[in-house]
Amino acid sequence: MVAQNEKITMMHGAGGTVMHDLVKNYIIKTFGGAGDAEVPLEAMDDAAVVGDIVFKSDSHAVKPIFFPGGDIGRIAISGTVNDISCLGAQPFALACGLILEEGLPLSDLERVLVSMQEACIEADVGIVTGDTKVVEKGALGGLVMNVSGIGKRTPALDRNLEVVRRTRELKANWTLDSNLMAGDKIILTGTIGDHGLAVLSAQQGLKFGSEITSDVKPLNRMVQALMGEVGGIVAIKDPTRGGLADALNEWTEKSKIGILLQEDKIPIRQDVQTACEMLGLDPLEIGNEGKLILGVIPQKAQEMLAFLQQTPQGKAAQIIGEATAQFRGVAMQTAVGGKRIVARPIGDPIPRIC
Repeated sequence: MVAQNEKITMMHGAGGTVMHDLVKNYIIKTFGGAGDAEVPLEAMDDAAVVGDIVFKSDSHAVKPIFFPGGDIGRIAISGTVNDISCLGAQPFALACGLILEEGLPLSDLERVLVSMQEACIEADVGIVTGDTKVVEKGALGGLVMNVSGIGKRTPALDRNLEVVRRTRELKANWTLDSNLMAGDKIILTGTIGDHGLAVLSAQQGLKFGSEITSDVKPLNRMVQALMGEVGGIVAIKDPTRGGLADALNEWTEKSKIGILLQEDKIPIRQDVQTACEMLGLDPLEIGNEGKLILGVIPQKAQEMLAFLQQTPQGKAAQIIGEATAQFRGVAMQTAVGGKRIVARPIGDPIPRIC
């Protein structure tokens, strides 16, 4: 039974332990086990798999709706496309639900819709259906939206998994959170913290000496190229709410393995690092919208890194650590020679970033 005085807080939507507990204890408790999915709701992966179709639904309530480097529309398309891509699938159709606040300028709505269309063109996917509602003034902060999508299996995914199977047995036919094994290398495709700091600057009117812009972008074309041209990826995840710390801890929990990071290998812009130090924020816990972490078999890690660094989206990529059987959870070898635990954050320190 739930105590009558327990209520939803902002922490319930911020990634980290509070949100994960809400999903497990209420949503999965109610709906888990329904249907006939190869990757079901209770797997808590980035998307579900039914047959050869990957299905994802993602809602967005970023505040403000425009920020340096992006807007709510670009996030909505990119977020759904990237979650489908994390299972190795290619998105091919999207649905959009718009909830508009009374008083929203039509010019702002048009600007968001144009941005969505631009992101769709980048991802080579289209919006084919949807819905629109309007609520009273003061209820939303402009607008919120949901974008759902379906993706399909591709020859690139099959080739990628065949590369893996030459070296070991694979637990699943998709790139799932539970696929990591000891020795797998962890690759981060670019700098962390850019998106969260860009939204924070817009929320609070902060200046950091240089404009920090969001990294928000669709990454499905890059994922398909990595799988088709190199292969060897066993797991993919986008470190959004809760940041890198949350995403890696989710991998360790599901794969029942440890991850050892190298602090000096984690790419971060100097202005983001400085801003985090000024504000007392841990960049490992700040959400991103245009970066991925890849679990790659050790035999293909250097080739994968070299290929990534030749792409516009992955030019700052680095191998930041590896999976290990020596412990559970996430630890980091610090730049000064010690080790520290990287725990799953309670929540993202910056609210409403997506």
